[in-house]
Amino acid sequence: MKKIILLALLAFVPLLARAQSSAPYTDGPVWEMTLVRTKHGMADEYLRSITKTFWAVMEEAKKQGIIMDFKVFYGLASSPSDYDVILLTQTKDMAYRDKARELLDPIVIKLEGNTAKQRETTSVRLDMRDVLGYKLMREIYLDGGPAAKKGNK
Repeated sequence: MKKIILLALLAFVPLLARAQSSAPYTDGPVWEMTLVRTKHGMADEYLRSITKTFWAVMEEAKKQGIIMDFKVFYGLASSPSDYDVILLTQTKDMAYRDKARELLDPIVIKLEGNTAKQRETTSVRLDMRDVLGYKLMREIYLDGGPAAKKGNK
């Protein structure tokens, strides 16, 4: 019996070694990004419209602790196919993705209305912008970097 336990422990040791990462960083929060190109002359109108939707929903989600933070970046596009607006949402980890809809739907319905009203708002936005894509990226803290030195790991 002792031999079986010893063999089992010896078989388990390599699994422990593989579990330790040799990556030169520690995982941080996750950022979801929506890349938007506003149509000519429609940037201000689009930004006004997301104040009533994206901004309001994210503000409430942040108050409720569903998300950590959110941001809107606006700048000049480098080409006709480039984005000029980025909508960012920061969450603690990837697990949020599994329950995002469940957590955000009540807020969206409260602030934007039912599904029909949401579709109406979305269809109006088609004249203001094109969504070029979405990205989901993890922030990392480089070992020995400034965030690691400050204890932000």
